[in-house]
Amino acid sequence: MRCEVVAVGTELLLGQIVDTNSSWIGEQLALAGIDSHFQVKVGDNADRMKFCIQQGLERSDAVVCCGGLGPTQDDITRDVIARIMGVEMVRNDKIAAHIRDIFEGRGRVMPENNLRQADVPVGASTITQMPGTAPGLVCPLTIDGVEKVIYAVPGVPHEMREMMLGTVLDDLRRRGGDASVIRSRVLRTWGYGESAIAETLADRVDALDESGHATIAFQASGIEGIKVRITTKATNDAAAEAIIAAEEALIRELLGDYIFGIDEESMETVVLAMLRERGLSFAAAENLTGGILSSRMTALDPNLEIFRGATIAPHGTNETARTISGEDRAVAAATNVREMIGTDIGIAALAPLEDEEHPPGTVFVAVVLPDRAEAKTVALPGVLSRMRSYAVITTLDLLRKRLSEYS
Repeated sequence: MRCEVVAVGTELLLGQIVDTNSSWIGEQLALAGIDSHFQVKVGDNADRMKFCIQQGLERSDAVVCCGGLGPTQDDITRDVIARIMGVEMVRNDKIAAHIRDIFEGRGRVMPENNLRQADVPVGASTITQMPGTAPGLVCPLTIDGVEKVIYAVPGVPHEMREMMLGTVLDDLRRRGGDASVIRSRVLRTWGYGESAIAETLADRVDALDESGHATIAFQASGIEGIKVRITTKATNDAAAEAIIAAEEALIRELLGDYIFGIDEESMETVVLAMLRERGLSFAAAENLTGGILSSRMTALDPNLEIFRGATIAPHGTNETARTISGEDRAVAAATNVREMIGTDIGIAALAPLEDEEHPPGTVFVAVVLPDRAEAKTVALPGVLSRMRSYAVITTLDLLRKRLSEYS
């Protein structure tokens, strides 16, 4: 079973609204084992909408149209679907009464143009779930002897989701008669470039292309690192999990500790969990990062149970500091903040002094544990704001690697 998504609305093309609906629908289709190879955005133009929906029907078994079911003149999804089906529109009196009841229940008089929302193409049925005034539609049709279906759901996210979960996904499964599931797992990496990861995993990608058991894809995600996504289609959850687990184990052997987490885990959540498990606290010298690390950590640890605080000060600018290396200055800053705030661990990220000659993007990071200290010099890309964010994750990653050896 293949299903496409057509997101309707000129505001999507103008960038006035970000199309999160299509990504959510795509995720749900995958979880239901329904293939979805195309997603399209189209403005509120009848001819272009008709073209996009018909194109989707040529390539797939079903199309989900999201948006354009409101009461105004530019809400024309119903009319376009009727044109594609080659039928007239009829007013559903039960829906009309329901819409009127919604307005009266709010103490308001229903504008007459809202009755347009009760117009349904002949042969279509309305979706049972109707949290707003826009009814969803299930519109079956036959093209060259092949049964197809168009679903129309509102663009309001919570209304769309209720209809997708309540009717559309089950109807797609029934029509497809396919009990398979599609599952994915994302491995999160840091410190290894996208091309380097692709080269390291090239043999695995080729092997999976031949076997068809799963696929591997890469996504560069800025300060979130490089994501490696494993996807498989199987008869049930257990079979899919077995395939993904086996592939994940092979990838971990190849990438090692460059992998810091999976799926929605971030570097911060991983580090906090490791510290909590070991009963350790930490503080940061944010001489370079200027509070960015504190902001990210306190969002996850608002009571400062693990992350106890930070300093933002020009450490390492006195005459003595000028005689030692940048890595030694980073260790000194991490040691100072650890002692000042009274934590088990101190970390630091420093830029070179103004009169020092280093390549652009040079940063010194350090981690001071109760029994040892480590520092390293890294070269980080981008303008200052981006470099600071990279420095946060790089410093936390150094802490993560040392914690993995620390009991």
